[in-house]
Amino acid sequence: MKLKNIVVLCTVAFLGLACSKSSSDDNFDAAAQAELDDAELLTYFDEHYIHSDGEIWTIGEVKGAVTADKQIPLTDQVSVQKVTLDDIAYKLYYLNTAEGVGTAPTKVDSVYTTYRGALLDSTIFDKRISPIWFDLLKVVPGWSNGFVNFTTGELVKNPDDSFYFKNNGAGWIFFPSGLGYKNRAQKVIPENSPLVFKIELMSMNTSDHDNDGVDTKNEDIDKDGNIYNDDTDKDGVPNFADSDDDGDGILTRNEDANKDGDPTNDDSDADGIPDYLDTDPVK
Repeated sequence: MKLKNIVVLCTVAFLGLACSKSSSDDNFDAAAQAELDDAELLTYFDEHYIHSDGEIWTIGEVKGAVTADKQIPLTDQVSVQKVTLDDIAYKLYYLNTAEGVGTAPTKVDSVYTTYRGALLDSTIFDKRISPIWFDLLKVVPGWSNGFVNFTTGELVKNPDDSFYFKNNGAGWIFFPSGLGYKNRAQKVIPENSPLVFKIELMSMNTSDHDNDGVDTKNEDIDKDGNIYNDDTDKDGVPNFADSDDDGDGILTRNEDANKDGDPTNDDSDADGIPDYLDTDPVK
């Protein structure tokens, strides 16, 4: 049995990228809102702690001084990740409660996960108990950036072809509204809402969005962390979505001179430019 990467697009209410435009977008101060959100998250961390009942971790509200029941504020436990989006500096926070035995995805891969999303007042707006696939290019930036801090589990197959995962990564991702839905209200999510996600990461698949033999994560030619601004043939289609990256009429997948399945290591004219990015690769 092969576990297939069935990517779910636009079927879950709250994770897809928001498309609606707020009437106040033109005057919205995203940088100022980022600072407000961070202050709100830091206050939340001061007032909450995590605790477990066996294997189940939950977040509780700190009541009074830290006592023997270990109400240690999240402030002392979360890690911070800096994320720049549209020239705005954001802080995303995460907390690992279980380290997986597998690998971490990049922010352009797909993940097989369960999750529960909540507001800072504990209102749950979405959850998934059974694992589901998500393409990290198709979800809010808080997810695509946050999941890189978690590792996958181990696939266990049963004789009847059913399967389950064990020793998977788990924890929380906390992020500001700028990495979520910004100033666009989403049903029960008010505008400018920082979000909290409890997640378990079962598996991941390395993505090749244009099926050209080059992993999406390797189509960031200038290594700036943005795959959308790499367009070798200047045809308006970024390389990660372009099956002929150099526009020479030969599909990238077919510019694999040594037939090893990897077009990135073929440089026929030894000029330092792989054939799939070189319009004149003949030596």
